[in-house]
Amino acid sequence: MSNKILFCATVDFHFSSFHLPVLEWFKQQNWEVHVAAQGEMELPFVDKKFNIPLERSPFSRNNLAAYRQLKDIMDQNDYQIIHSHTPMGGVLARLAARGSRKKGTKVIYTAHGFHFCKGSSLLNWAMYYPIEKNLSRLTDCLITINNEDYSLAVNHRFKAKQIEHVYGVGINTERYRPIAQAEKALLRKALSYDPNDFLMFYAAEFNRNKNHQLLIRSLAKIKDQVPQAKLLFAGRGSLQEECRELAAQLGVGDRVEFLGYRNDIYKLLPLCDIAVSGSLREGLPVNIMEAMACGLPVVATRNRGHLELVKVDENGFLCDPEQVHEMSNHMLTLAKSDVIKQRMGKQSSEYIKKYDLRQVREQLSRIYTPLMEHPAATAELLQLSGLR
Repeated sequence: MSNKILFCATVDFHFSSFHLPVLEWFKQQNWEVHVAAQGEMELPFVDKKFNIPLERSPFSRNNLAAYRQLKDIMDQNDYQIIHSHTPMGGVLARLAARGSRKKGTKVIYTAHGFHFCKGSSLLNWAMYYPIEKNLSRLTDCLITINNEDYSLAVNHRFKAKQIEHVYGVGINTERYRPIAQAEKALLRKALSYDPNDFLMFYAAEFNRNKNHQLLIRSLAKIKDQVPQAKLLFAGRGSLQEECRELAAQLGVGDRVEFLGYRNDIYKLLPLCDIAVSGSLREGLPVNIMEAMACGLPVVATRNRGHLELVKVDENGFLCDPEQVHEMSNHMLTLAKSDVIKQRMGKQSSEYIKKYDLRQVREQLSRIYTPLMEHPAATAELLQLSGLR
């Protein structure tokens, strides 16, 4: 069996956003790295990339074609490890890898947030829980990224051979870091922001789950009390125009900036005052971790991912996803008090340390290393040494 690994996810953007350090680590170990996902993006540290028609929707017919292509890719390559991400990437890759597992291939799945969790609908539990539990039988290592999912997998006796908890995908705290006030003032001036602007930042795709509308409505509630409050939205998506129209209707069209897709968020975050999120469901949100690394307090909705990162009254505030009044009050508290804002920002910087990229890469290396050993070679070595 050759030193080759296949990574699989729904879209290739997932790897460019979250997993390049892991791809690089495998190249440093002299492994051949393959990626299978939808998209034509060129990825560094990748020897071969397969563009397959994976779709997020479990009901898309394209996923049947994607399954067949994945199975052919696995049959034609002698992978020692297959590591899948995203819900549909995890489902199709593990089903397609059944034959490969019989030949000794190890299969890993990282759950970036189960669709069934505390507070989820009965429909989500009825649909997704049986699928994940049954697929755990086809999983050598199940990696979870928050305590709730880890406890759920253990307590519900998922059948993966190994269940691990890792601190997300890791944050580069050398890139995402706080800056001095003088530097912040210069950056704001360069981007035409006033030193007294109260800048609230949210990086997220415009979809129903990300719930941008809550933040726009909350801004509208405090627009008269905090005349210089602004929302900065980084991201694209199908609901962007709807959100733009809502902002205009509520009289805050000039206070909400739609920045589009950005690859310089590490430059934008440090010049802001707080990070906000209206998300309904999160596994362990990278956007919040990046903001914390930049020393920002957080005002977010209450879900398992935010609960993992935000300690109420310590580094931020949490509220229910429909509570405009509560969200706006928390925004107002931080806008009115530099003391609270600075205290919470320092706590964010402290809390994020365990999520540092170096820590996470060390956690993953401890998981990968035993799976990288060749079973046949190990058995032969034991036999030669008289230990078997």
